[in-house]
Amino acid sequence: MRVIAGTAGGLQLKVPRTGVRPTMDRVKAAIFSSLGEKIIGARVLDLFAGAGGLGIEAMSRGAASAVFVESNRNAARAIERNLAIASVDGRVRVRDVFAYLNYATGPFDIIFADPPYEAAPGAEPFTDLLLNNPRIPLLLVPDGVFVLEKQPGEKLPEHPHWKVVRARRYGATEVIDPAHLQSALANRSAAVPTLVPRENVPARRLSKKLWATARFLFNRIPPTLARKKPDLDPCRQCG
Repeated sequence: MRVIAGTAGGLQLKVPRTGVRPTMDRVKAAIFSSLGEKIIGARVLDLFAGAGGLGIEAMSRGAASAVFVESNRNAARAIERNLAIASVDGRVRVRDVFAYLNYATGPFDIIFADPPYEAAPGAEPFTDLLLNNPRIPLLLVPDGVFVLEKQPGEKLPEHPHWKVVRARRYGATEVIDPAHLQSALANRSAAVPTLVPRENVPARRLSKKLWATARFLFNRIPPTLARKKPDLDPCRQCG
């Protein structure tokens, strides 16, 4: 596993022999290509961080900070070594992801999640657990990005709070970008301009200014065109 681009581009990172499935380079390249300049200055949360490949790639490309959450202690030690190799600073939390989410504060601009493809027998798939977790939308800023990796054959039921806005398949990995519906609605509402009267300008006074402008324009009309002079008394016209 290596860092693809940025200040640490080309450096090889350490990967534990067992318990970790690093994101393939071409998958990682595609993810960061889609993020573009959003990564600059971003606050990043890397869930199921493994050896830290996604979070370290983000910091190499200009992210402001990264928190790595990984329950496997060998993998967490690999993250610490890889941070030193890449010469970037990050915080490592050796915790169960869902236990961490219960007390995490944020906010984060980008959240990566690369959970194990196979859940415990009889357990709910990790993708469903993540999409149904109420804390993730609260940790994301309103225009934040949630990048979730999953197995291509895994079917996602419709979730009432998320809509998949982009899905891309790369061999044995599928990357989806779910958008939280409430955040999307909030952004759309915020984009609608609201007309607010200028402060300290009474309505009556503003009306007189408009009528003064109208009189000025009327006086500039050539006499041949001003055949009938309209009543411009503001008291009769606008009460």
